[in-house]
Amino acid sequence: MKKEILNLAKKQPVTMILLGINVLVFLLTEFTGRSNNAAHMLAFGAAQPALILEEGQWYRLFTCMFLHFGIEHLLNNMLVLCVLGIRLEPILGRVKFLLIYLVGGIGGNIVSLVLAGKESNYSVSAGASGAVFSLMGAILYIVLRHRGRVRDLNARQVAIMAVLSLYLGFASSGVDNAAHVGGFCFGFLLAVLLYRPAAPRPVVKKI
Repeated sequence: MKKEILNLAKKQPVTMILLGINVLVFLLTEFTGRSNNAAHMLAFGAAQPALILEEGQWYRLFTCMFLHFGIEHLLNNMLVLCVLGIRLEPILGRVKFLLIYLVGGIGGNIVSLVLAGKESNYSVSAGASGAVFSLMGAILYIVLRHRGRVRDLNARQVAIMAVLSLYLGFASSGVDNAAHVGGFCFGFLLAVLLYRPAAPRPVVKKI
């Protein structure tokens, strides 16, 4: 088991680092208070439209991506991050993978912020879901670019994963679905801009 973890850390270091940061931040919030306490989470950087729009605390669009309300919230997001990360990071490369995760996550949070402002919704939000959905959008584009399959994934599997995740979000209460949809769209568009498939190696024939 230890050897497998070390191999993953070598092959997908960004994925492993992101997992580690999320877990460490969760432990910090949990042991210094309660991760389910909205006021406590705000002190650690959770998003809240009033604080962002009226107080100019824009950093919350970034910090909220590493905070989670309870262990179940954390585990759900980290499981999907791990599944997508170990497949997507080797394809995109470390820098592009990290860019899609961070920029897509922030993009999803901006979509959520815009809609919350229009609806006068001032709830506290946090979680890596927007960034995770950004990876989902990116991997869907890559699969489609490769005519429906890349490695052990095909377009149908990714589409089912995305639709099921979105459905569970809309069917549950207290879920920031705007961040999910926004992150997914940003991830897809970022992959269009950043992903370039490797050129096939020329076949060498002796004559």
